[in-house]
Amino acid sequence: MPTTVAPDTPQFLDRRQTQAPGSTVGRERRQFANSHEDLSPEAAELARSIDQYKLQHRRRFINFEEMLGIFKSLGYRKD
Repeated sequence: MPTTVAPDTPQFLDRRQTQAPGSTVGRERRQFANSHEDLSPEAAELARSIDQYKLQHRRRFINFEEMLGIFKSLGYRKD
């Protein structure tokens, strides 16, 4: 027997599937878009490189191996 829902029962709205007007499909909202303003030039370059890596690889978090790869791509090395 099918289950019926009372007319006054609020329905669940899955907001993950809806696109806001003017949004780009597949675009992820950036929470800390302007957080690099108070960094030194070197730290800001590292932060931009990490953000770029995360966007390119569709990663929200990176592991230490990925971070080491970013450091090396910027020319850092252990003396």
